[in-house]
Amino acid sequence: MTWLTDPLSASFVLRALLGGVLVAAICGVVGTWVVLRGMAFLGEAMAHGMLPGVALAALLGLPVVVGAAVSALVMSVGVGVVERRAKIGADTAIGLLFVGMLSLGVVIVSRSRTFATDVTSILFGDVLAISTSDLLLMTGALVLVVLVAAVLHRPFVALAFDERLASTLGLRPRLARVALVGLVTIAVVASYGAVGSLLVVALLLAPAVAAGHWVRRVPSTMLLATAFGSLAALVGLLVSWHAGTAAGASIAGVAVALVPLSAVVRRLVSAVAVRPGATPPPGEAPSAPVGPSTSAPVGTPTRPKGLRAPERPLV
Repeated sequence: MTWLTDPLSASFVLRALLGGVLVAAICGVVGTWVVLRGMAFLGEAMAHGMLPGVALAALLGLPVVVGAAVSALVMSVGVGVVERRAKIGADTAIGLLFVGMLSLGVVIVSRSRTFATDVTSILFGDVLAISTSDLLLMTGALVLVVLVAAVLHRPFVALAFDERLASTLGLRPRLARVALVGLVTIAVVASYGAVGSLLVVALLLAPAVAAGHWVRRVPSTMLLATAFGSLAALVGLLVSWHAGTAAGASIAGVAVALVPLSAVVRRLVSAVAVRPGATPPPGEAPSAPVGPSTSAPVGTPTRPKGLRAPERPLV
């Protein structure tokens, strides 16, 4: 067991693991809604759009987290303004601001001859350098994210299914959309110090996608995504310690690898569980009898192949 105890005996590795678990919890909660709402492009744009704020903060000697927060706030507000004023789609508005902010960041970096050594930490983070203040910041962000997600759970659910229905029910979908963008901003900024602006998207998306192979309810998906993200943090740190690889990139790589691995294991479990005489796993319908069906008269419309109703409600 020395392969496990030796890395964890170092205090900086323990801090990195604790920071990774906090990031996994933040991204597990927010990433579930990001996947349900199809907001992956927004998350990626937020992560890349932080570059000019981080670069300016570093050049001015300010905390980089402050620059990241200001830049992400400008990005989120700009998306809404451009979308409404220019009468263009959300994807187009996000794409324009994403390219503009990234270009501005590169211009700022290129103007400084002493900035090259900091670019790697901006893009890929430095999880092994997490400090106590960083852990406190992540803890505060986690508390805020959980509170907002709990208070606005019903509007978020309605918004994920049908925005018009949410409006009819008086759940204020526009406010819910703004709050959801705010949660993405908080998650990206809080996770930036651990895995950087490029790799934060992996922890935001991959654990939630992997969890979706096993559960369908939103709270269950959040909890399982947090567990998957924490596992990715632990395995990534162990890989980094023993293989001498970048810690942040190792964590993100393990998180992404969990998606196909989770899908394969889920299929194997389902295949074993639906054998003749076996009890189907929770959430799986019993296998249909082999042979022609006589339950529906000839000419009755049937659901096309590939389309099926949700196994369980996402509430």
